[in-house]
Amino acid sequence: MQPLQQLRADLRSIANPEKAEILSGFFKTGKGQYGEGDIFLGVMVPQQRRIAKEYGFLSLKNIETLLASRVHEHRLVALLILVQQYRKADIQEKETLADFYLDHATRINNWDLVDLSAPYILGEHLCGKDAAVLFRLAVSENLWERRIAIIATFAFVRKYRFNETLGIAETLLHDQHDLIHKAVGWMLREVGKRDMRSLERFLKDHAAAMPRTMLRYAIERFTASKRQYWMSKKAGGRNSAVVR
Repeated sequence: MQPLQQLRADLRSIANPEKAEILSGFFKTGKGQYGEGDIFLGVMVPQQRRIAKEYGFLSLKNIETLLASRVHEHRLVALLILVQQYRKADIQEKETLADFYLDHATRINNWDLVDLSAPYILGEHLCGKDAAVLFRLAVSENLWERRIAIIATFAFVRKYRFNETLGIAETLLHDQHDLIHKAVGWMLREVGKRDMRSLERFLKDHAAAMPRTMLRYAIERFTASKRQYWMSKKAGGRNSAVVR
């Protein structure tokens, strides 16, 4: 059996229909929802990580095939393999993998797929480089490209480089989707863990315009009194959101 066929068979062998039903609801696969059309096998992430480790040698052609699949676990395993390959790659190989990632960004089309890959491939690749591509993604009509833009900057934040995160957060202030509100708030919170002054400067300028979900996520680690203070800035503010 070919490696790609074997990988799929390995996933099928540990499929769990009950978990698949739960995951289908959790990741909003119904008509008109952000995950519409996604198919779940019911394989949990730790199991997928083990399978990805076994198939770390998979070719980009086979990874591309997995990313084209409607089966959620196929796409996540493909991305976990890409993360492994990127970590082990030389400079030229890293360039190839980052380009591949960008070329297939529309197939990285649920929040877990983005969160488990964007910082570790695209984010790591752009550290120390021009990150203009992230600002282009931040204004994409595609929800997942916008989420990739902000979540990729987690790699920068971990290296105490905040300008891109704050700049993209500002670009996404008026985004209409709750998944972007949560992602931006999360990254702002990560900035605050490392540099509270940078976060508070951002809040001073933008708290009143931030969607409530974004603001709540950003100030989650504040004291109760400070949370109350910043939430008061939202009095009369906008609270549009698409609920997950």
